[in-house]
Amino acid sequence: MEGTISLKEIFQILKKHLLLITIITIILTATSGIVSYFFLTPIYQSSTQILVNQSKSEQQIYSSNEVQTNLQLINTYNVIIKSPAILDRVIKKENLEMTSGALNELISISSEQDSQVVNVTVQHEDPQKAKDIANAVATTFQSEIKTIMNVDNVSILTKAEISDDASPIKPNPILNMTIALVIGLMVGVGLAFLLDYLDNTVKKERDVENQLDLPVLGTIAIINVTGNTKKKGSKTKINETRGESIGS
Repeated sequence: MEGTISLKEIFQILKKHLLLITIITIILTATSGIVSYFFLTPIYQSSTQILVNQSKSEQQIYSSNEVQTNLQLINTYNVIIKSPAILDRVIKKENLEMTSGALNELISISSEQDSQVVNVTVQHEDPQKAKDIANAVATTFQSEIKTIMNVDNVSILTKAEISDDASPIKPNPILNMTIALVIGLMVGVGLAFLLDYLDNTVKKERDVENQLDLPVLGTIAIINVTGNTKKKGSKTKINETRGESIGS
């Protein structure tokens, strides 16, 4: 009959396969660190901000309808920014050796809810390129939107810059190694329980009950007889051929 596994047995299984779990965890963690530090290309990020807002003179007053219209246009602008109409001009302007589709993969557009500010973020392995592309996208969009939609409500709020301590946003070796550590522990523990489940050898009384569905009536204990327990002058001889014990 199948029994439930106790907490003590779980710890015994983990202790039995502790070396296997440790080796798997170390290998995965070390591999993740080596790949992150030496094989993955660092990626840098640069961002610029665009303000969608109709330019006004001092005498003109902003109306809620115009603000709402600008907010509704932002979703349209987000699509236009990443369209070939803008990206092809950016490629030509920056002499980039890539297609508009490839450039599109490097650019992400975001904006907060009910905000007229659009963030243009560019990721590139060269921090200078990331900055130049972000600024080129913003300026190109600002100039081309006048022709595309016959409006003049876009201004550049913040230009992309490179900080002195610029660091790549990915890969993150520490995060990758932490994830690999957790995965290594999960794989090691899972493999330990799998090996224990596939091991059908009889080691304990409970194994007899589970595999043969028979009750255990008694057990034979193993007694280690040392020289200190023997009486002085007494000898014991085992007859191997007849299985008899002869004492003298």
